[in-house]
Amino acid sequence: MTKIFERPLYPYTRHADQDAVSPVRHKVVIIGAGPVGLAAAIDLAQRGVPVVVLDENDRVSFGSRAICFAKRTLEILDRLGCGDITTEKGVTWDQGRVFFDEREIYNFHLLPEEGHKRPAFINLQQYYFEQFLVERAQALAAEGAPLEIRGRNRVEAIGAHTDHVRLEIETPEGPYEVQAEWLIACDGANSPTRRMMGLDFVGRVFEDNFLIADVIMQADFPTERWFWFDPPFNRGQSALLHKQPDNVWRIDLQLGWDIDREAEKAPERVIPRIKQMLGEDVEFELEWVSIYTFQCRRMERFRHGRVIFAGDAAHQVSPFGARGANSGLQDVDNLCWKLARVIDGRSPDWLLDTYDFERVYGADENILNSTRSTEFITPKSEISRVFRDAVLDLAETQEFARPLVNSGRLSVPCRYDDGPLNGADAEELPTRTRPGAPLTDAPLGDGWLLDQLGPDFTLLAIDTDLPDSPLPEDMTCLQTTRADSPVLAERYAGDQSSAVYLIRPDQHVCARWAQFDAAAVEAAFLQATGQSRGGAHG
Repeated sequence: MTKIFERPLYPYTRHADQDAVSPVRHKVVIIGAGPVGLAAAIDLAQRGVPVVVLDENDRVSFGSRAICFAKRTLEILDRLGCGDITTEKGVTWDQGRVFFDEREIYNFHLLPEEGHKRPAFINLQQYYFEQFLVERAQALAAEGAPLEIRGRNRVEAIGAHTDHVRLEIETPEGPYEVQAEWLIACDGANSPTRRMMGLDFVGRVFEDNFLIADVIMQADFPTERWFWFDPPFNRGQSALLHKQPDNVWRIDLQLGWDIDREAEKAPERVIPRIKQMLGEDVEFELEWVSIYTFQCRRMERFRHGRVIFAGDAAHQVSPFGARGANSGLQDVDNLCWKLARVIDGRSPDWLLDTYDFERVYGADENILNSTRSTEFITPKSEISRVFRDAVLDLAETQEFARPLVNSGRLSVPCRYDDGPLNGADAEELPTRTRPGAPLTDAPLGDGWLLDQLGPDFTLLAIDTDLPDSPLPEDMTCLQTTRADSPVLAERYAGDQSSAVYLIRPDQHVCARWAQFDAAAVEAAFLQATGQSRGGAHG
């Protein structure tokens, strides 16, 4: 049977742009049809913004690559129209175990509270993730949405101008040019866009090497994340085991510094390592093998005029912690509503600078956590290893030591504390829902809070009436009571009798009050849409 990553999903077809006398100008061009580029295209198309995706391939990625998708990513996918199919195909998990040598030293639960639509994590091969996004994009286009994916269209040169970006594109039938009012570069860690613009990363590259092997096998391991420090089958190193759909299992094995990378990927090297881990009698088949090093780096700025970088093209982190693809989806979530407003003329151009501020902030948070994980997993000196091993020993019996164990701090959505769009804060309300924080889901009626929010700004009122005074046309109201959802009221109002929240289109809290104040709401809305320069960074 032909696997999904072996057949074209968006094959090359000749486009009228290739026969145009002069370059055709498009509103938005996205380079890269990976998870981040596809998500951006869907988001913009759903907002009515015409978008063209250019990709040098014509099919989804080979190999599992990113596999751990966090709750926040699934909530974003719900808004993009493919949350259900992704979650249903994925392997749901929320528990993990940490081993030192052969001993389990502790386990953890990532979502101990109930009242959430989506699980803490699912595991899903990246090619399925991309397939669902491609199919969603094609369905939107079939319904008349302004979205197209052009396969085997490789961008060869870029010229950035004040009011547009020029792109030279190579195809199987020769070159052509187009122009873009806005260009979003989602072309991965080795981004040709970044290189063509003479830009680079700042940060650290770690020397250790890790083997990724996706194997197909029948196994009785539970659906959990298992991480080993210094296991008997990989002495002095680390290992990780994860389950994926279709009886595919992800195995990560630390290899050390001085290795022959090509030789280590050969089946005659990989298979004995896996047998040593799983046992000689376990039957398995290799699906995909790769070797990677930790990289914790980012661009200094993500916006360069009319060229905006997102995902791995903008920042890189180590895979332990699942911060790569998940943070890329958060880039899209942050960027697209702002870009749509600027294109529609509802907000000034400088609103896009807040994408740079907030997502650089998010990248730095991920890099900090990823660097700490790397240094704990791969001690760089003997004294560091002694300290690390002492922490692991203590963690088996002493609860205070367990937070010090770092096998990869798992991805959580970024809180934009002190962000430039944050407005008023009623500090008597619960801390978890302060301005800049992503919304916490909660049951509401027969459904869920996040599903009942509009595509633009939402005014959420709990146990208080909103006056009949008109609100901006791109703001909707959602009124509820403690009786409608005690869980929602507890999470958002706490012990206060009422609460009012202004919520951004990306479902982050913009501002909040204990009581409705029309003037305060208007001021916060103007600030959050870039129409007034309030806040610490205005």
